[in-house]
Amino acid sequence: MTVVCSTAQEVVAHIKSGDRIWCHSMAATPYRMLEVLAEHAIELENVELLQLHLEHAEAVCHPFLEGHLRNRCYFVSHSTRKLVNEGKADYVPIFLSEIPKLFRSGRQPIDVALIQVSPPDQHGNCSLGVSVEATLAACSVAKMVIAQINPSMPRTHGDAGIPLKLIDYAVEIDSEIPSFELVEPSGTYGDIGRHVAELIRDGDCLQMGIGSIPDAVLMNLTGHQHLGIHTEMFSSGVLPLVEAGVIDNSRKVIHQGKIVTGFVMGSKKLYQFVDDNSEVAFLDIEYVNNPAVIRKNPQAVSINSAIQIDLTGQVCADSIGDKVYSGFGGQVDFVTGSQLSEGGRSIIALPSTALSGQQSRIVPHLSPGAGVVTSRAQVDYVVTEYGVAYLHGLSLGERRKQLISIAHPGFRSELEAAVGA
Repeated sequence: MTVVCSTAQEVVAHIKSGDRIWCHSMAATPYRMLEVLAEHAIELENVELLQLHLEHAEAVCHPFLEGHLRNRCYFVSHSTRKLVNEGKADYVPIFLSEIPKLFRSGRQPIDVALIQVSPPDQHGNCSLGVSVEATLAACSVAKMVIAQINPSMPRTHGDAGIPLKLIDYAVEIDSEIPSFELVEPSGTYGDIGRHVAELIRDGDCLQMGIGSIPDAVLMNLTGHQHLGIHTEMFSSGVLPLVEAGVIDNSRKVIHQGKIVTGFVMGSKKLYQFVDDNSEVAFLDIEYVNNPAVIRKNPQAVSINSAIQIDLTGQVCADSIGDKVYSGFGGQVDFVTGSQLSEGGRSIIALPSTALSGQQSRIVPHLSPGAGVVTSRAQVDYVVTEYGVAYLHGLSLGERRKQLISIAHPGFRSELEAAVGA
């Protein structure tokens, strides 16, 4: 029986010291509830807030919460990055597909699932809206489910449904879903997008994330046909290709005719697109990111980025040296699945330099403390604005030559000297 409260304070009051809380993540972050939780947590001790990337979560990252509330991050966001690197929050390196298994197995207990949902329909069913990811699993094992019912939350299809009767405490708060408008990439990112697009074939089934590189790739695919989408997330760059019929999901073997995703982040137009759209399936991330599922679609292509890559092909994507920056996410899930797919392949795309051109991202050795996310045995293509390096099946010496050829020209002689080339 759901207790509908009149204020967020009434709802959050049910959280007690020592509780382990899973917070609905990405664009579905219930940030208005987190603001109230931060106020309540001052009266508590040892509350743990489990999460992926959170939006507008500064309230639960304030220094005065030390000892009261601690963030446990399966993916580090801008609001938690400083805390993690100061040792005042925890980072858990893990494949995105494995997080629901942690919950369902009981290895990571959850006392409270703090979620944001659409209003119930005529049948009493709410929707997790723009983000299913690991939240579906969290709701299935949590001792208590607390929800912000938000009239602005799109109603999505797939695994997103949650009956109102399974929610213990709820409050209605109408708050804006965080949105990001599509900006046309240019310069370096435009060049990267063109190079990656040349590797895409008609009928490919794509995985990509958010940001300038995937947007640039998508903008260069207008001449393709029968593309499909099976991805942990997608953003606004997909919409023009759907509208033009380039993305029709017709060549997929599983979920033919449907876009499959775990969550979306992007523009208001994107949220309008997924609202009550049965052609977009929001599914449990344990399923979406399972390599055994990904491989079932032929020509699966993973497009991911990196912070740094060494001359043997090792990919660092979650840290800058020993400073944690983000997380594993689904990169390895999709690299593995795409390589197992018939005609599939993996692509790592990144700008050749960082720090406004002062530092090469292609390096002889990863920075001290940097973690390897994708191993050198798993990389097919590496792309920068200077071209494409194909690494699969190449020796270490051959890899060095390929990678140096797509490094920034200002660093090539330095890289050659470092390896004695």
